[in-house]
Amino acid sequence: MEIITPRLILRPLRSEDAEQIQNVFPRWEIVRYLVSTVPWPYPPSAAKHYVDNVALPAVKEGKGWFWSIRRKENPQELIGLICLMDTPDNNRGFWLVPEWQGQGLMSEACGVVNDFWFETLEKDVLRAPKAVANDRSKNLSIRHGMRLIRTEKSQYVSGEMDSELWEITRDEWRQFKKLTSLA
Repeated sequence: MEIITPRLILRPLRSEDAEQIQNVFPRWEIVRYLVSTVPWPYPPSAAKHYVDNVALPAVKEGKGWFWSIRRKENPQELIGLICLMDTPDNNRGFWLVPEWQGQGLMSEACGVVNDFWFETLEKDVLRAPKAVANDRSKNLSIRHGMRLIRTEKSQYVSGEMDSELWEITRDEWRQFKKLTSLA
């Protein structure tokens, strides 16, 4: 299902998106805080493998929902990904090319994707792990009403780091939406 926001088009991920992902994704600014299963340096066929052998099979099994992020002004250009996963303690992930960071685009995407998780999929809780050093991601979680529930060590592309698990329940999300204009 395509999701439209004031500035974005979240288009369901397709196999054809792998080429653009391969062109924009392999950058240290994007990968350093991602899980260590992301290969680095990023091989030439890695995006195709990820889309066709990880993301799309999860969609087919009803365990994952993946969208490319595109600006309405240029819908042909993929600028990031956002996904929801029916995985314990890891329900949402995202990345955005650095040129488009710091403009509220990921906050906009997360708002509608959180809403999809709670209102369309009718899930009770959304959890998102992140590296403590990833201040932008942590601040986004705070701005969206999430709370820190656990800290631990985790493996990231950049090595072992302190990690946090953030959470929001469906009732908390609904209350948050009443108090804000994010979703």
